[in-house]
Amino acid sequence: MWEFLIPLFAATVQSGTPILYATLGEMMTEKGGVLNLGVEGIMSISALAAFWVSLVTGSPWLGFLAGGLGGMALSSLHGFVCISCLGNQVVSGLALTILGVGLTHFLGVSYVGLSAPGFFPFDFPLLSQIPVIGDIFFKHNMLVYISFVIPVLFWFFFKRTSLGMHVTATGEMPAAAAAAGLKPIALRYFAVTVGGFLIGLGGAYLSLAYMHLWSNGISGGRGWIAVALVIFAFWRPGRAVAGAYLFGGVMAFQLRLQAMGTNFPSSLLLMLPYLLTILALILSAWRGKRIDAPAALGTNIEPEG
Repeated sequence: MWEFLIPLFAATVQSGTPILYATLGEMMTEKGGVLNLGVEGIMSISALAAFWVSLVTGSPWLGFLAGGLGGMALSSLHGFVCISCLGNQVVSGLALTILGVGLTHFLGVSYVGLSAPGFFPFDFPLLSQIPVIGDIFFKHNMLVYISFVIPVLFWFFFKRTSLGMHVTATGEMPAAAAAAGLKPIALRYFAVTVGGFLIGLGGAYLSLAYMHLWSNGISGGRGWIAVALVIFAFWRPGRAVAGAYLFGGVMAFQLRLQAMGTNFPSSLLLMLPYLLTILALILSAWRGKRIDAPAALGTNIEPEG
């Protein structure tokens, strides 16, 4: 039994990592009060940017950075439309997804099937020797290990730093934040760009550490999963980790079922996390719990001055 479960749990961590990056990025954006439905497009174009830079330079680390910067650039475009031009956040996000996915398919055709220098698993010193835990968590690539640290930094940023609290205040009551002497416009841009950088890292992971070759449609709907996971996690990084691994586990499990030749419909398994998200929201409403969404999420604010 353990011979089946341990590899499955290890694959769960591997499959859930790009979703975790993207979920935390979207969570950062929404904490500032901006809704970004363009995560799928950002992940797609970032994956291509990371792949191309790694292929040209031979450095996967430069590719990883390029993926983050690509995500930051597209998110900044969304920020300009919604923050500076007061555009509709839903429409802008959907347009960003269409732009990113379409542009990726157009530019990535010539790279289909090619591989680029990437990140490969290695045993983390000492920790990989821990029975069971080591096999599940500490025999991955470096980008997985980085993802273990980011949720902790995310929590520390919002709970223990003044800048994080200012971002939260902007997402909750921008008018009150402005009255207190803060700069809601600048803080929203900060949340959007940093969030876009994290989303871009998730896209870079797909092409440099997960697939190790280019394929159009590489994001595979993970951007939409990330948007749903923010709600599932109630805007809390700890729950985002659990949710990302839940989705990753379902993906890994259905791939193993296919490899075993079972006739169980994989689409039913892929529905499970979404059903759990709906059930979590229904349960919270039934118990009278607050969803914890930022109060000003999706609303525009007038430019300062």
